[in-house]
Amino acid sequence: MLFILLTGAGNIAVAQIAPVDSLKADSLRRLKAKQPRVVDTLYKQYDFGDLVNDILHPRKKPDPLKKKSGVTVVPNIASNPSIGFQLGIKAVAGRKLGSDPNTLLSVAATSASITTKKIIYFYINHNVFTPGNKWNLQGSLVVAKTVTPDFGLGIGQSNNGSLADQALVNADRKPFAYNSMFYAFREKVYKNVAKNFFVGAGVSFDIRRNIEDKRATTTLTPYNIYNERYGFNGSNYSANGLIASAEYTTRDNQNRAYKGIYADAGLRVNQSWIGSSRNATIFTTDFRKYFSLSHRNPEHVIALWNWGSYAVTGAVPYLELPGTAKDPSLRSGRGYTVGYFKGTQFNYSEAEYRFPITRNKFISGVAFANVQTAKDGVGTELFEKWQPGGGGGLRVLFNKATRTNLCLDYAFGKYGSKGFFLGLNEAF
Repeated sequence: MLFILLTGAGNIAVAQIAPVDSLKADSLRRLKAKQPRVVDTLYKQYDFGDLVNDILHPRKKPDPLKKKSGVTVVPNIASNPSIGFQLGIKAVAGRKLGSDPNTLLSVAATSASITTKKIIYFYINHNVFTPGNKWNLQGSLVVAKTVTPDFGLGIGQSNNGSLADQALVNADRKPFAYNSMFYAFREKVYKNVAKNFFVGAGVSFDIRRNIEDKRATTTLTPYNIYNERYGFNGSNYSANGLIASAEYTTRDNQNRAYKGIYADAGLRVNQSWIGSSRNATIFTTDFRKYFSLSHRNPEHVIALWNWGSYAVTGAVPYLELPGTAKDPSLRSGRGYTVGYFKGTQFNYSEAEYRFPITRNKFISGVAFANVQTAKDGVGTELFEKWQPGGGGGLRVLFNKATRTNLCLDYAFGKYGSKGFFLGLNEAF
């Protein structure tokens, strides 16, 4: 920009003045040059990646300015009563989208595995928050060849009704096992409508084909009795529905929260016009609360969880009834196999204490206790009978950038049920 100035002597002087935008840009560059680089305090923690680096590069010092990757790829080795011994590969990822510091962490995971019980399992899931938390997308895809253990309907309460009712509740806890092909797809889209509060809708498809119990020696099984009563095909069925949900979250991390609340309530309506074998309405609730006990060591946490699923109308297929480890992450009821207890209505509660063991946070520990209750539809009501479980375990910090933990738990329940449970990330 040019300015012409008339001097007192009548001379003309020409001056060039930089535009305002240019001055602002120059000032911003100088300010940035004076600012120190941001140091990642996570370097004080020690995770599996640091262990690998110490083995491969023992003399290399940690770089606090180096940004930690949010992707973890590990062998998927696990063992528990539901699946036997499992071998496969698993990848988990986490990052914040956009530049808004208040945006919640987005996470995703995928896995392919095979087990000694001839289960072949592939899944991919995600929980994504767009910049500024304007939208939240939650979903999963599962394709599996499964073997589903079945211990009957209900909560382990004996039944004095008819012979069919006694077989249905299966109070002696002798298992059956159902082979099937299982396909599942779920997707929910939430819109942020107030601070930390979202409303959304979605779809859910659960499809089973070629269902067969190769070990049954009688037709008087809980599965067959239930199917006859409610009109389900014993070989194939679908439970397809529409979902409406509301969500409130203040968790500081989706993988391993130190503080905050997560609450979700939803209504699922299975409809025959979208391929469901029977119509049904199911109400679900999920509440989690985290208390950090130390400002200096926030890893000292009391975590509380309650999950419930309640059939309001219609009928749900037997193997899709709510029950042990039937929550969306399949992690409830440690100490029992998947579906060990189940009913037309089900409620689960758990408390866990989490604490660091080593100073660098590489090893942590947990102690937990849980209870579950169910309505069986033939005499036992919800909250009438409770079944406990509990245990403890260790945590290995696999990725400090996303707080991804390797979980090693030993848990036990009643009727001699117990097992060693391995997985990535906390149970809740």
